[in-house]
This record gives sequence, C-alpha cells and structure tokens, in this order.
Amino acid sequence: MPYHVSRDGQNYGPYTLEDLQRYVASGNVLLSDLAREDESASWVPVAEILGAGSAAAPPAPGYVPVPVAPAPYGAPAYGAPLGAYPDPPNLHWALVLIFTICTCGLFGVAWDLVQILWLRKIEPATKALNYFIGYVILSFIGGAVSTGVSAAMMHTGHYHRSPVSSLISIAAFVLVILYRFSMKNSLEQHFNGPEPVGLRLGPIMTFFFGGLYFQYHFNRINEIKRAARYRGF
Repeated sequence: MPYHVSRDGQNYGPYTLEDLQRYVASGNVLLSDLAREDESASWVPVAEILGAGSAAAPPAPGYVPVPVAPAPYGAPAYGAPLGAYPDPPNLHWALVLIFTICTCGLFGVAWDLVQILWLRKIEPATKALNYFIGYVILSFIGGAVSTGVSAAMMHTGHYHRSPVSSLISIAAFVLVILYRFSMKNSLEQHFNGPEPVGLRLGPIMTFFFGGLYFQYHFNRINEIKRAARYRGF
C-alpha cells in the first residue's frame, strides 16, 4: 500500500512501507511527520504506521530534507511540491517535427532555444545555452562564408575550396554535440533529483535527434505531472 508524507503543508510520495522505513532510518523522514495511506483521508504520525520500535537518525538543527528516491520513469513521485518548477515546453514532438520540416529547420532551432531557456529556469548552472549560442553564431558565419564561396564560383566559373568554411562547420558540429549532451546531463540531474521521475536519456538518440528527442520526453513528463496534480500529490 503506497503512503504519502506531509511536512510543513507540503506532500511527498507515494512511498512503499519499505521506503518509509529506509527514510526514517536515514533521517530523511521524521517519526513526527504525518503520513497516510493512498486511499485514506486521515493523517497519522509516521511512528504510528511503522510502530513504536522504529528508530530514526536525529536531524541536524534546521535540516529539512526532501524525502525522495528515484522512481521508475512514469511513476508520479516528486520531491518538490507541484508548481515549484515550471512545466517543460508542451508542444507535441510530432508538431515540432512538422513545423521544422515546413520551415527548412528554422522552427527547430527556435524551439531548441525555447527548451534551453526553460531548462535555465530549473537548472541555472547548465552550460547548454552557451554551447547553443556558439553553435548558432558559427552556423550563421558558416552560411555567410559558403554564400561568398558560391558567389565567387559563379563569377569565376572555377571551384574554390574554403578551409575556413570547413573549420567553421567542424566547430559548429562540435558545439551542437556539446549542447545536446550538456542538456541531457542537466535534464537527468533535475528529473532524478528535485523532480524524480527516473528520467533516462539514451546517448544515441540524443546524438542524432537532440531537441526532438527531448521534446518527446517533455510530453511524457507533462503527462506525469498532470496525472500527479489530478491525484493531488
């Protein structure tokens, strides 16, 4: 039977009985905290659920831990109260793909920026934005250089090989990979910590699909959060 824990007006869970015992032993949950079964309307002290023989490590003064543990992806177990963090961008991944194709990739770049700006709100230390800005700048520079080379070819009728354009393309490719994996790490850190839904992102899908792959998971996370709100977690 799953249990919910309440502290200072904030609810956490659901947790199994074994989770409660483990958190009490570690001091993350206090015997004086209130808890209730999933289908019960009454809150009782954790000590009453576990029995008088339970022992807990004494918390340090002012220590208010968040009783969480990573859950399988899709389980609505949150370590922060709902609303503490903004929801991910919620455009369906298929629409992102369609709009990106119709705009020759421009929408995809703009939507990547939307995702990164949202990520900065929940993980301010992420470096994904820096890498992304560098990638966009180099892409524009590379496009300008390629346009100049093409114009020169049309004017002279001879093929011109541009080492500068090649170096810029390589640098832009490196930056886009750094951006994607920096974002992957920040997302996994957040959604296995402050909002633990057990998020795991595959490196191959991250490498090839980037923002589109992230959006697929954002849609799933939003479904989980809506279900959690509906159930009152």
